[in-house]
Amino acid sequence: MKNLLIIIAVLIAGNTLSAQSRSSQRIPLIGSQAPAFKSSSTNGPIAFPADFSGKWKILFAHPRDFTPVCSSEILDLGYRQDEFAKLNTQIVVLSVDRMVSHQSWKADLEEIDFKGRGKVKIGFPLVVDSTYAIAYKYGMVDTENNPKQSVRGIFFIDPENKIRAFQFYPSEVGRNTDEILRTLTALQVHDQNKDMLLPANWRPGDDYMKAFLTPVDKEELKRPDSDLYYINWYMIFKKAI
Repeated sequence: MKNLLIIIAVLIAGNTLSAQSRSSQRIPLIGSQAPAFKSSSTNGPIAFPADFSGKWKILFAHPRDFTPVCSSEILDLGYRQDEFAKLNTQIVVLSVDRMVSHQSWKADLEEIDFKGRGKVKIGFPLVVDSTYAIAYKYGMVDTENNPKQSVRGIFFIDPENKIRAFQFYPSEVGRNTDEILRTLTALQVHDQNKDMLLPANWRPGDDYMKAFLTPVDKEELKRPDSDLYYINWYMIFKKAI
C-alpha cells in the first residue's frame, strides 16, 4: 500500500510539472536574444544560434514529418534556398520528430518533382527536438489542440542573434515563402538605413516611408523635384532610388 501511494504521488508530481511547463512557456519577444540550444540534425550536431553568428537565421518549425502541408513547405524552401543564401541567411528547420524520421523524410522529399520544378537537394538542417525542449523555449508547443506536436512557427533572427520578427500559422495552413523573403528583406533594408520604414505590401524597389524629417529632408521638400512627398503629416514617403 505504501509503495502504491508513493507511485501515485510521483505520477501526480510529474503531471503537475508537465502542466506547469506547458502553461509557463513563453514566446521570446522581439528584440530579445534568441534562446540557445544544442541538438543533432540531418547536417550533424548543431549549436543554435552560435553556429550561425554573423548570419541572419530563419528558425522554421513544423508539426510533424511526412505530413502533406509540411512536405510542400520544405520542398518550396529547398527550391528557393539559394535566395536565402544570397541574403546571408541560414534556414534551420525544427520539429519534434526523431533523427531516423528526419533522415527518411528528407531522402523521400529529395526524390519528389514538386510542381514540375525537378528534384532538389535540401541543404539546410532538420533539427531533432524529440524532447520538446526547443519548442518550449520558443513557445511553440500546441497545448490547446495537439500537445504532441509543434506549431508552424517562424522566427527571424539577426546576425547579433536577436529576434526581429516571428509568425505563427495553424497546422492546416501552409506558409508563404514569398512573404518570408519579403519580411527578411524588409528587416535587412531597415538595418541598412534606420530611418527607413517599410509600408504595407512593400516589396524591394517600392517607395518607403520616413519616421521623421531631418533638417536636410525639410530643405529637400522645398525642391520641385524632391524625392520626398506627403500623403499627410504623419505619412511621409521617399521615392525608391
